[in-house]
Amino acid sequence: MSTLYFVCIGQDPGTENNPYLGFVYTSFQERATFVSHGNTARLAKEGGDPVLARICGTIAADEKRHENAYSKIVEKLLEVDPNGAMLAIGDMMEKKITMPAHLMYDGQDPKLFEHFAAVAQRTGVYTANDYADILEFLIERWRLEKLEGLTGEGKKARDFVCGLAPRIRRLQERADARA
Repeated sequence: MSTLYFVCIGQDPGTENNPYLGFVYTSFQERATFVSHGNTARLAKEGGDPVLARICGTIAADEKRHENAYSKIVEKLLEVDPNGAMLAIGDMMEKKITMPAHLMYDGQDPKLFEHFAAVAQRTGVYTANDYADILEFLIERWRLEKLEGLTGEGKKARDFVCGLAPRIRRLQERADARA
């Protein structure tokens, strides 16, 4: 039911038909799926299921290829239009990158994704720290901290993005302490 539901209702990742936003979103989303499938492969191997581990590893490798392609496009956007690209990165990170699975629905549990995300966090398939790691990886890959040619608004977006991962980590530490 969930896959059919997703196909029927579609997804709005917040890219507003803007190619800059679309490439930023896919750069992050593809890295996130690379991480989650890689972690699932590792857990499957540790759990004694080499077939599932191989399947998830193959998917992770494919996601990595997608990530590289989209990230290279963003690199080029940052080269030819640093301010426009930085504003797009800031916009997407302010909106928060949501995975397509956030729309999963089984016809019964309206909080299915919340439950799924809690299990993913608890088992280490995909965590808040992974989100922060991905953000730090992209900041470094795109050399955002050293990006030049920005307006005041572009600098504000850069400062926001470059300061976001530590904030995410602090929030997760507080949540872990309460748990």
